[in-house]
Amino acid sequence: MQSYGMFIDGDWCDAAGGARFASANPYTGADWAEIPQGGAADVDRAVQAAHRAFEEGDWPRWTATQRGAALIRLAALITDHAEALAKIEVRDNGKLWAEMSNQCRYMANWYSYYGGLADKVEGSVPPIDKPGVVNMVTYEPLGVCALITPWNSPLLLLAWKLAPALAAGNTVVIKPSEYTSASTLELMSLVAQAGIPRGVVNVVTGFGAEVGMPLVAHPLVRKVAFTGGEAAGRAINEAAARDFKKVTLELGGKSPNIVFDDADLDAAVPGAVSGIFAASGQTCIAGSRLLLQDGIYDAFVERLVEMAQAAKLGDPMDPETNISPVATKAQHEKILSYIDIAKAEGAKCILGGRAAQPEGSGGYFVEPTIFTGVRNDMRIAQEEVFGPVLSILRFADEEEAVQIGNDTAYGLAAGVWTNDLTRALRMSRRLKAGTVWVNTYRSTSYTTPFGGMKRSGLGRENGAEAIREYLQPKSVWLAEPQVVANPFIRR
Repeated sequence: MQSYGMFIDGDWCDAAGGARFASANPYTGADWAEIPQGGAADVDRAVQAAHRAFEEGDWPRWTATQRGAALIRLAALITDHAEALAKIEVRDNGKLWAEMSNQCRYMANWYSYYGGLADKVEGSVPPIDKPGVVNMVTYEPLGVCALITPWNSPLLLLAWKLAPALAAGNTVVIKPSEYTSASTLELMSLVAQAGIPRGVVNVVTGFGAEVGMPLVAHPLVRKVAFTGGEAAGRAINEAAARDFKKVTLELGGKSPNIVFDDADLDAAVPGAVSGIFAASGQTCIAGSRLLLQDGIYDAFVERLVEMAQAAKLGDPMDPETNISPVATKAQHEKILSYIDIAKAEGAKCILGGRAAQPEGSGGYFVEPTIFTGVRNDMRIAQEEVFGPVLSILRFADEEEAVQIGNDTAYGLAAGVWTNDLTRALRMSRRLKAGTVWVNTYRSTSYTTPFGGMKRSGLGRENGAEAIREYLQPKSVWLAEPQVVANPFIRR
């Protein structure tokens, strides 16, 4: 068993209460690591350390250029250690080695991008309608930021938060998912090597009620960034509102992946497979509702089933594996329950629909599952399953595609497959989603904003916009010495 400590004020430590919990390998089902089970006392210690680091010491005296240089050093260290980090991710969350090795290398770009952006956040001197006065608008860091990350892509989704938070000059306390804490703790060694001062970055591990909510409620925390489920996001938003904390919430999705008659099926069929079966469907942007126009419906379904049937389930470290296990036992049970719900609602299961147990595995597998005969008012079409379960709906024309696509409480992403450029532009305008892909799916970048509409969340991550989420504007008035005619009247 690998044993980890929490990272607080630059030191490795146990939880104040001494408790620990096990982290399981989703492929084998066996426990492989022990993680400290923190509580409110550990949260307070970490927040106090982050607050001191924000107010005192080297960090508040560093220039933006110095902060950026540290992030660029961290990016280089991540690149050097990407393979080791990816192996821990696979062991902890069960995702494919082929995906996680690429992801861990790619995530270094977030730190180099925001490292370069750190000293390029410019204020302004707006024209003022009052004589003898100059106004300056500057942007300042918020203070201590709570970063709460999920289990499906722990390090990548941490980078979306940590890189802009540090570039802006904040300090942070990270609460990783209790299912996948190990890789975040491993990253802290690289944070220290990059020369980031003690107390600037802290990690408290444990469960939501014992660590997450005390962190959100702590009076010294000024910003909360969270990626996860809708219920937890609502609770975090309500708790943060009591102290008027800023929030960024990236929540669930029930994204439509819409294929028109004129689409290139050689691209669209693999795009649909990637949209739902990549990462075993454990992604907020999963194209879990596949909308097919009448003219291609039968041919598309036939090709889709053939491709999904050929997917190999197995060891995520095997480069030949296509479908890896679900990350947790609880999620495995939830996915299977939604398959039962879909069948009870009258949807037709044409592929999969069962738990699987590849040879040599003791973990949590679900077969790639496809339902036809789905109505958009069914639970399987409206609620986030977060697994390899696809609902197929058919539509007659563009108007119906828009109506079905937008008929959901969520608005995180959408896909459109068409060779008609004007249709692509119309659809991208009309679909109520924070990201719309045309003739591709499941692409993200550090250069472009990402976030949801409706119940898919608040705020944006990535791109130049994201650093503004971690800054607050200040208006500074500079007046020439002058005699005020009437001090009781506002100028």
